[in-house]
Amino acid sequence: MIRSSELLAVAAREIGYHEGVGKTNKFGRWYGLDCELWCMEFVQWCYAKAGAPLPYKTASCGALLDWYRKHQPDCITLTPVEGCIVIFDFPGGPATDHTGIFVSRTKASVTTIDGNTSGTNQSDGGWVQQKTRPLSFARPTYIIPRALCADEKEVDAVERFNSLEEISSAAPWAAPTVERLIEARALTGGGKRDLQGRPADLDLSMDMLRLLVIFDRAGAIRGGAT
Repeated sequence: MIRSSELLAVAAREIGYHEGVGKTNKFGRWYGLDCELWCMEFVQWCYAKAGAPLPYKTASCGALLDWYRKHQPDCITLTPVEGCIVIFDFPGGPATDHTGIFVSRTKASVTTIDGNTSGTNQSDGGWVQQKTRPLSFARPTYIIPRALCADEKEVDAVERFNSLEEISSAAPWAAPTVERLIEARALTGGGKRDLQGRPADLDLSMDMLRLLVIFDRAGAIRGGAT
């Protein structure tokens, strides 16, 4: 077992590293597949360097996520801890675009330390950087490897969203579903209303929002007042 703070320290020491000519880099050389996209190689390197190599060795973000879904689904979570793995799904393109190591999260953004990124290219920029991205853009999936032990302090308190405005800001992908449920009077809060007469104390967590959207996409939610 390693503590999350130790893993995060390993990643943080690499901030500022830049690949060489032809994409050569020390993470690819360590992995045995140099001059390729190396964001996952960076994550694999960090865990190995910290003394807790990942149970599945791959240079593919999608392959790692698929392995965890099949073999250790309990490690996939909506509540990240420092040092855990983040798989990004940026708008357009594949469902697994990039990866990094989790630093922190707010209601609207996620901060990670990534390999092969930059200010101009999110997933093939050549640098190790600490980056903060809007949750609506990053669309992260979190993996907490079994070898990773969270620090004693509370890393990430459960966040609650009490109004449609808060949801629209932090999770715009969920706002249409919530709005339909409000119109159908399926979400009413505890009685408090905002200036537009909508519920102002919905008390929904990010996990709840994701579940509602899943049900909505499956056709289990219909709009319209009852």
